[in-house]
Amino acid sequence: MKILVVTSVFPNSVQPTLGVFVRERMFRVARHCELKVVAPVPWFPFIGLIRPGYRPRVPFREMQDGIEVFHPRFFNVPAIFKCLDGFFFFLSALMTVARLRRSFRFDVIDSHFVYPDGLGAVLLGKVFGVPVTITLRGTIRKLSRYMLRRWQIRYALGSAARVFTVCEDLKRAATDLGIPSGHVEVVPNGVDLAKFRRVDREGARRELGLPAEGPILISVGGLVARKGFHRVIEVLPALRRRFPDLLYVIVGGPSVEGNFEPELRRQVAELKLNDAVIFAGAQPHDRLHLWLSAADIFCLATSNEGWANVFLEAMACGLPVVTTRVGGNAEVVPSEEYGILVEYGSRDDLERALGHALERRWDRERISAHAAENTWDSRVVQLMGVFGKICGTGMDAA
Repeated sequence: MKILVVTSVFPNSVQPTLGVFVRERMFRVARHCELKVVAPVPWFPFIGLIRPGYRPRVPFREMQDGIEVFHPRFFNVPAIFKCLDGFFFFLSALMTVARLRRSFRFDVIDSHFVYPDGLGAVLLGKVFGVPVTITLRGTIRKLSRYMLRRWQIRYALGSAARVFTVCEDLKRAATDLGIPSGHVEVVPNGVDLAKFRRVDREGARRELGLPAEGPILISVGGLVARKGFHRVIEVLPALRRRFPDLLYVIVGGPSVEGNFEPELRRQVAELKLNDAVIFAGAQPHDRLHLWLSAADIFCLATSNEGWANVFLEAMACGLPVVTTRVGGNAEVVPSEEYGILVEYGSRDDLERALGHALERRWDRERISAHAAENTWDSRVVQLMGVFGKICGTGMDAA
């Protein structure tokens, strides 16, 4: 079986943390089939002069773990004409896919995110006469509010051979648009236990230069408003009155959604929390387990998620998770044994939950065991079964 992955959210040499969850999933699929990736990158003339660093230049071709990854430029006007993104995405990938098709006769196109990626992939599937799968990962409700994009999203989902979602909440979002339930299959993300493992807390703190004593809260993610770092910072003064040595570590950098770091630093300065907050920046994926193992509680006061891999990664390192009851969060943190869910937007609930989490004695072995039940292996078996049926090969990952 030959699979072509098409997505705009995929790591590259300039943005190594972009869409790591897509690569984690599909490179495991690649152990059981042939796979190549076309990952268009947004481009607009002179954007580097208007907003330096906003859209860095990415190499056209890369080799990642022995797999070819292509990055054609995707014409994308910042902030406007978003209803045309799917069509431009299709055009940007067309010539690259056509050239690739001569030597790589792919059997299926596997796309991630419904718009513009899913629509572009469906149009490519029409051109080359191959089936398409689309994985929903969290943006569908927001984008479906816009009439023109809603129509395109429904067309893409209805045209796909199979729709995957990473959680039940996103499956409901698809069926709410009129997509039959039987056309949608839930395949959650997994966790890599070789990368995310619990190590000695004191040793991790020593290696990272963090204080040996005192509780540490940690958040990991792109520095955008949606992730809610500012909501955690907002409750730190009250928490510090109860836990004077409390430290908040923010791991992450700018993402395709923007860069909220200047606003966060201003907030920290205004609240006189410079000694209480550490901006650790973006960290290599294979070192995140050190930061997580050094902490006591993981927190993400997010406004929207599909299936947040970072929760499982934190739990694999023994951390309980405090997060908001949005999207698929309750599916990733299904029990109070593993963390606490709070209502989104409630400052008081967040403060109480973090205070309780810091005081509570958690069974960290049980938390790690829950993460271990959600590895990538079972997800790949499920995916290969569906790909095999679509392509008529009967292949699986056994």
